[in-house]
Amino acid sequence: MLKKLLATALMSLSMLSVSWAAVDVNTADHAALETLSGIGPKRSKSIIEERTKNGPYKDAADFKARVSGIGDKTLVKLENEGLTFGAPAPAPATAKKEGKDAKKK
Repeated sequence: MLKKLLATALMSLSMLSVSWAAVDVNTADHAALETLSGIGPKRSKSIIEERTKNGPYKDAADFKARVSGIGDKTLVKLENEGLTFGAPAPAPATAKKEGKDAKKK
């Protein structure tokens, strides 16, 4: 009985660890997308084709609008499983003058 309980607990923990892994929709390949339940080969292909054709997804709303078959419930489920939309692009750095221009001042 104790062995069954321990085996069940370990299996539950291993299943939870998959859902903790983040999958960035803007960088993931087919295999990574397909680790999320609800995304199979056809949907991963359409996600990547749309991303390639029209650029990265800005956020969840943009993803939902651009990928056929993604509704509110599916989106919530995917986000709970670890689907992310990438970090916002960093602000451009200001250029510092170096070399000859810096010496002239």
